[in-house]
Amino acid sequence: MTESASRYVHGYSSRERLRLHDQAAALVGLLHSDTVYAAGARVLEAGCGTGAQTVYLAARNPGARFTSIDVAETSLHNARCAVRERGLTNVDFQQADIYNMPFAAGSFDHVFVCFVLEHLDRPIEALARLRGVLKPGGTITVVEGDHGSAYFHPDSAWARQAIHCLIELQARKGGDALIGRRLFPLLTAAGLHDVAVVPRIVYVDDSKPEWAEGFTKKTFTAMVEGVENEVRAAGLMEESSWRKAIADLYAAAAPGGTFCYTFFKGRGNAA
Repeated sequence: MTESASRYVHGYSSRERLRLHDQAAALVGLLHSDTVYAAGARVLEAGCGTGAQTVYLAARNPGARFTSIDVAETSLHNARCAVRERGLTNVDFQQADIYNMPFAAGSFDHVFVCFVLEHLDRPIEALARLRGVLKPGGTITVVEGDHGSAYFHPDSAWARQAIHCLIELQARKGGDALIGRRLFPLLTAAGLHDVAVVPRIVYVDDSKPEWAEGFTKKTFTAMVEGVENEVRAAGLMEESSWRKAIADLYAAAAPGGTFCYTFFKGRGNAA
């Protein structure tokens, strides 16, 4: 595993792989309904992970050609399997680091980055390098969350502390779990033009049982629950407090509960 791969706070377990695919399935309409590439376009997906987003991008844009890269070979193997299982043929995979890509300037028409910058210690440099492989006038699309945007009912100080623990763990690895609110200044600092950032809000209540299951439980709460061992090892919360926190997060998905979270989708043009 490379240094960049080791920054991934959620780890590479089969449980995390399942969570990523549950997350992608729950959010595909919210995040990707307007991610459209013309036939013949060459698109670089940077940090494809296990292919959770890849399968939707490729299926929704059958005429585009995707090159999907990641630093972790295990993740790439899983991504290849996911694409093959869907019968998709418009994706090529390659092991590569965003900071040291083997592509010439002007190699791609578009770049797509989803849930990647939050794990990097030099996001502006990463965006600048991605801009460098674009053709003039090409675009970069970036999707990131912001854990500070999570709020819920019933409220719980324990649950808020558990979320803060995840934010702290990610910061210790050089990442930023609050990066969504920073997308506009990051994209502009990387030299992109005509930058626009739009919030994409998930709001869940009893009228949306599929979101309570797919997002509140299987995406967000599962993400927090998955870092328990690291939280305990770092001494950030005691076991009894942690158990209470996770139970309270699940309560937000139960009858009478609500949950809200904001993603941010940004787009900028290369010169």
